[in-house]
Amino acid sequence: MEIDGIRDESLINPELDVNETKLHNSFRQKTWDETIAKDSWMVFKVMAEFVDGYEKLAKIGPCVSIFGSARLKPENKYYEMAVDIAEKITKIGFGIITGGGPGVMEAGNKGAFNAKGKSIGLNIDLPFEQHFNPYINKSYSMNFDYFFVRKVMFVKYSQGFVVMPGGFGTLDELTEAMTLIQTNKIGKFPIVLVGSEFWGGLLDWFKATLLKEGMIAEDDLDLYRVVDTADEAVAHIKAFYDKYSVNVNF
Repeated sequence: MEIDGIRDESLINPELDVNETKLHNSFRQKTWDETIAKDSWMVFKVMAEFVDGYEKLAKIGPCVSIFGSARLKPENKYYEMAVDIAEKITKIGFGIITGGGPGVMEAGNKGAFNAKGKSIGLNIDLPFEQHFNPYINKSYSMNFDYFFVRKVMFVKYSQGFVVMPGGFGTLDELTEAMTLIQTNKIGKFPIVLVGSEFWGGLLDWFKATLLKEGMIAEDDLDLYRVVDTADEAVAHIKAFYDKYSVNVNF
């Protein structure tokens, strides 16, 4: 069925739920009228998210982003370690940026909150898992529709990444940062992977496959540091900025 020239799959099959409807609509071919009516105007929504992000984050000062799984519970050792890392990073003068949701994100914000530091949450609208955690400063709580806008904010306003165990989203954020540094799109900043046991298989693959096949260079393996304790993570970030100045990225 079409309404004002736009077909809605949920009207054809009323048994589809909201997420199924979005999926069906995303894969069907759009009419020319729909492309003109919707896609062309979407640029203004994207622009609005960039403007809002830049205005809210421009004066937050030096921050470190903490990434990791939304699925980790408070009793998990990596959740507890993320709280500890965030507290200690806050105490040496950095704010904490997370994705604003549960799991490791909540742990990062909780650590900053406990240490009475800046606790920033960059949330994303998702059909599952994601909701604001209660440890974010209200003035630094933001919500995004677009992953790519959100990732720009993470990279632009972070002076370091702490990457806890996580899934595809965590890998996306990690490899985005390494690619930007590798290609000199941004200056080098510390990337800390927490948990050698968790990350070991991936890092072995970097060496045994990517490096061996010539897909990366030897010095690309220096883009990150692997640690197993909160103190090691914080010490690496502190040592980096004892040597280099803090700057906003690109």
